[in-house]
Amino acid sequence: MDPKLYKQALLNELYEPYKNCTMCPLGSLGRKNVVFGEGDPDAGLMFIGEGPGRDEDLQGRPFVGRSGQLLTRTLASHQVKRENVFISNIVKCRPPDNRTPTELESTTCKKLLLEKQIKIIRPKVICTLGSTALVHLTGKEFKITKARGKIIEQNGMIIIPTYHPAYILRNASEITTFSNDIKFALEQAQLLQKK
Repeated sequence: MDPKLYKQALLNELYEPYKNCTMCPLGSLGRKNVVFGEGDPDAGLMFIGEGPGRDEDLQGRPFVGRSGQLLTRTLASHQVKRENVFISNIVKCRPPDNRTPTELESTTCKKLLLEKQIKIIRPKVICTLGSTALVHLTGKEFKITKARGKIIEQNGMIIIPTYHPAYILRNASEITTFSNDIKFALEQAQLLQKK
């Protein structure tokens, strides 16, 4: 069987019980959609952000608002289509007023869905978008300004952190840094794919 079809079937099976998830407080705080993630289920590179925003909650798709459009444009500038990577978040439901997910919300969603997504997709590289995603994925404290653009190895995963696109929208002077980090993550994923 085609690896993409097989992995997509596994992802669909994973998502089914959680389409109306109430396993953490976010499930009953007004979210419209559970935003599982999208892209190539056999991708070499996976992006993980913090959580869905308003546009993502309404559409049920990750990174489709202004931040997502910036990510999509940045990928395109490196000749990569967004459907050739996999994009998800630490939490799959929108936190009210786009607040940072709590430890309970992040840990619950990570154990129920994110860790299983990673196990199914088996990306060569994970690029975390923003410090919240990095801290909740690794369980360690990091300053994004110090960690960004570097390789972090943990539990057999290669993680390359960068800024969240929302930060870049507020700090346009960092766009080149952000683009270079994305390029580095893409290159590392391609190198590891060949091994």
